[in-house]
Amino acid sequence: MIDTAWLRRQGIDSKSIHDYVAHGWLERVIRGVYRRPLPKNTHQSTETSWQIPLLSMQRIMGYDVHLGGGSALDLQGHTHYLSLGYQSRIYLYGEAPSWLARLPGQSKFIVQRRKLFEDHRIGIIDADQNAKEQSESDTENSPEINIWRWPLKVSSPERAIMEALDELPRHASFHNLDMIFEGLANLRPKRLTELLIDCRSIKVRRLFFVFADKHDHAWLKHIDKTLIDFGSGPRALVDGGKLHPTYRIYVPAEFIPPYKKGDDVDA
Repeated sequence: MIDTAWLRRQGIDSKSIHDYVAHGWLERVIRGVYRRPLPKNTHQSTETSWQIPLLSMQRIMGYDVHLGGGSALDLQGHTHYLSLGYQSRIYLYGEAPSWLARLPGQSKFIVQRRKLFEDHRIGIIDADQNAKEQSESDTENSPEINIWRWPLKVSSPERAIMEALDELPRHASFHNLDMIFEGLANLRPKRLTELLIDCRSIKVRRLFFVFADKHDHAWLKHIDKTLIDFGSGPRALVDGGKLHPTYRIYVPAEFIPPYKKGDDVDA
């Protein structure tokens, strides 16, 4: 998939684009966006899969954008129990063209600026997704066109969970993230520590440990909290919530640990 801006950078003017479409060398997806027609007798979906425009933006058109948050966790198998409505929202971070919102299909793209980390590229990886499906479809004379030749640029699970926490409470729910956190038993403590130190959001740092303490995965004991800046003073997040006694942020009551002697119950 390519857009008019990319075609013009290749020296192709509007008249030539029109001629390419007329001759069947390009087909128009929507106004200003095109793709090469697939060979005859090739299976082609009537809707635009979200992976196709994202791979095209990353690997052909050169947009600096990656898949992140809950979408990156879903791609890497960490959101099996979430609703279909949650999974139909595709979270992208970085630079994306305005035409993305006009593409047909079931998915809604939500594009966020990269502002959560000092190092904008920390924790972004190449994900060779669907390798099993690729090997099974790569049979001789197969009519299927395999788009998985290129890996997607996505957030690692360690970065993605922090991006997802940053969406609380407007675009994410405590319940969904609690279910995701329950399955994050294999995160890498060294990478988590690097990301927590680099993270600009006091809210995200505090929330991360609210969930981490609740689920108490084995990697938690390998994170040195003395290296993490938790800021000062309480933070309001949820109306009607309760103040977490350790991390000083208002969260739903079910995320408050059992009272222990010495806790500040008046906060």
